[in-house]
Amino acid sequence: MGSESRKTVSRYTTKTEKGSHSFEISGYSLTKGMGVGRFIRSSTFAVGGCHWAIRLYPDGVTNPFKDYVAAYLELMSKDAEVRASYDLSLLNQDTGSPVTVSSESTPRVFKSSDTSRFGPQGGYSILRSELELDESCYVLDDYLTIECDVTVVKESRVRDSPAEYQVEVPPSDLSDHFGKLLLDEDGVDVIFSVGRQTFPAHKIVLAARSPVFRAELYGQMKERTAPSITIRDMQPSVFRALLHFVYTDSLPDMEDLDHDEYSEITRHLLVAADRYAMDRLKLMCQNILCQFIDADTVAALLALADQHNCDGLKDACIQFMATSDEMDAVVETQGFADLKRACPSVLVDVLEKRSKFGKA
Repeated sequence: MGSESRKTVSRYTTKTEKGSHSFEISGYSLTKGMGVGRFIRSSTFAVGGCHWAIRLYPDGVTNPFKDYVAAYLELMSKDAEVRASYDLSLLNQDTGSPVTVSSESTPRVFKSSDTSRFGPQGGYSILRSELELDESCYVLDDYLTIECDVTVVKESRVRDSPAEYQVEVPPSDLSDHFGKLLLDEDGVDVIFSVGRQTFPAHKIVLAARSPVFRAELYGQMKERTAPSITIRDMQPSVFRALLHFVYTDSLPDMEDLDHDEYSEITRHLLVAADRYAMDRLKLMCQNILCQFIDADTVAALLALADQHNCDGLKDACIQFMATSDEMDAVVETQGFADLKRACPSVLVDVLEKRSKFGKA
């Protein structure tokens, strides 16, 4: 009787999730003198299914270290326990490069209300005088930025495998193929005229991505049989970005644009996304514009958000105006004058929120 042998394989798999957060402190000098043991905290940010925050102690954690500045990575999730590693950095305001001041590459256990600090008690100390040295460029124009990279170890598991071989499957390149389809112009069956530029495209792709395009191209609207469709009230650069998203589900590279140009085209792209009922693009634009909220822009962005039903951007603008100490500057902007005239009801929301914040 012959013998039978069989080889089995099991695999222990551990996955991680990474995330980063920048804590920007404007008016750093005003935080000094709060008192030993008192801190300011960043907004919470999510990594690995948990919520985290950065604490900053401008006057130190305890009296023996009152000449030091300390920062903590804090696990904010309630009743949580997670393994994670981290890297805390101070941003060189001159070069824009982060300088690591505390790091744990080996994951350790974090528990709710537990912290990981850089400061004299945590293996790294930074004197306030050293932090504020002109040569270090950590504090510039009264601005300090702390960056934190967090890597959370996800649940590990052992999996039985029926064989010891496997074939690696590359990530999807569907968007690359569709992007090439747009660039090569193969099989185009509709041409859009925007300004003085023309944009060849494919009806079926547009209809699949936008219900408005579907109605225009396959419904009873006159564009159904028109060889060329004119798009009014839109810049060619905005329509080009819109087409790029239609074909690739991503935004085009805009690194050549400066700060104001990037903000401007994103505003117009949000309007286009609303016009063509492309909700994902609309949310992406809202997320980008949240990064541009300040005293000069908040009123104009709030009016834009209200006009195009952008709840996320609207809430962010109202929150800024409700908690900002720069409202005098906001009121002086043309955007505020336009907001007051066009959207007076929104200001009621701002005043109510600001009143509640003042009572808190």
